[in-house]
Amino acid sequence: MVVRLWAAGEMPYGDALYRPDDTGLEVHVEGPGAYHPDAGQPIPFRLGGPVDVARLIEESGTSDADPYFESPLPDGTGWMCGGGSGMGNVGYLARLGSDHSLRWVAMMWNSNPFVGVRHEGSTAVFTNDWGNCLTLDLGDPALA
Repeated sequence: MVVRLWAAGEMPYGDALYRPDDTGLEVHVEGPGAYHPDAGQPIPFRLGGPVDVARLIEESGTSDADPYFESPLPDGTGWMCGGGSGMGNVGYLARLGSDHSLRWVAMMWNSNPFVGVRHEGSTAVFTNDWGNCLTLDLGDPALA
């Protein structure tokens, strides 16, 4: 389901990190509204327990994945891309393999769209359209 949706420019509509094998993990992100008007603040991010991807799609549906950026990983193993959806509050990040195949996509209801990334070794720092930053360690097994 996840690969088929991604190929169609969509993603499941629920806060989770989705994998091509139709498994997922809860994503907990505190939205940028908590930091307005102090742009440039860190966005808290943590992964939770497993989600039932099929049930989540059945209950919440899907959303368009509107791309804003795509950036090669410094080590040449793939790409990071991100963007938004919905009414401006939804953001997503996706890790792609070197052949642009989906490795995971994380959809976040309150993150706002992500517009760019900078890489610092295995760390990726993503910026949303409010100027807030979300830092991920791409060496973490859950995000590899």
